[in-house]
Amino acid sequence: MDRDKFLRLYYAQRAKEYEKVYLKTERQQNLRELKELLKTVFSGHHVLEVACGTGYWTQTIAETAASILATDCNEEVIEVAKTKGYHACQVSFAIADAYALTPIEGDFTACFCGFWFSHIPKTRRDVFIRDLHAKMPEHALVVMIDNRYVEGSSTPLSGTDGEGNSYQIRHLEDGTAHKILKNFPTETELQKTFKRHSRNFEVLTLDYFWIAQYTVYEDF
Repeated sequence: MDRDKFLRLYYAQRAKEYEKVYLKTERQQNLRELKELLKTVFSGHHVLEVACGTGYWTQTIAETAASILATDCNEEVIEVAKTKGYHACQVSFAIADAYALTPIEGDFTACFCGFWFSHIPKTRRDVFIRDLHAKMPEHALVVMIDNRYVEGSSTPLSGTDGEGNSYQIRHLEDGTAHKILKNFPTETELQKTFKRHSRNFEVLTLDYFWIAQYTVYEDF
């Protein structure tokens, strides 16, 4: 089984327990800051959400966005997301692979990727960004948030591969163990990756998370 299938299986099995990760006491202040930022930046936007998972962040964005098309490759997490309330926002869902967004249609003005970038192999980052931008108009807003590695709070790293990707061994409540690709890019690495694909790129680092924000620039 390749690493994409491992990742998909892991999140399918984790669907009903996924949001427990947001209960970590030490991360609550950062989570409040992230939620306020997302409500501000997506106000009035028509948002394409990639890898929406169980809709945890969809709910936050829905407080101010005009509409959201939330996508994920796993029906199991989509089913959890569909049970939630989304205020007055027009929210719809679609099964879609983050690496195959071509079938997705919509007049989007913004895109959100929460905790997905860290699962992209380093050699696939440019391809993912190029394909994502193909779904967005030039000057559309893109926001990505993800984890920073913090000793004692993050799951320990179990090793790296020949491409420089790092991995974690994660355990689910059913006792199964899963080897998951999980990268923790530095701010310099993020700058190098995104600046050639974007305009107005900026990255904010909190204690436990990073937030990248930019506008789509097609000439790359």
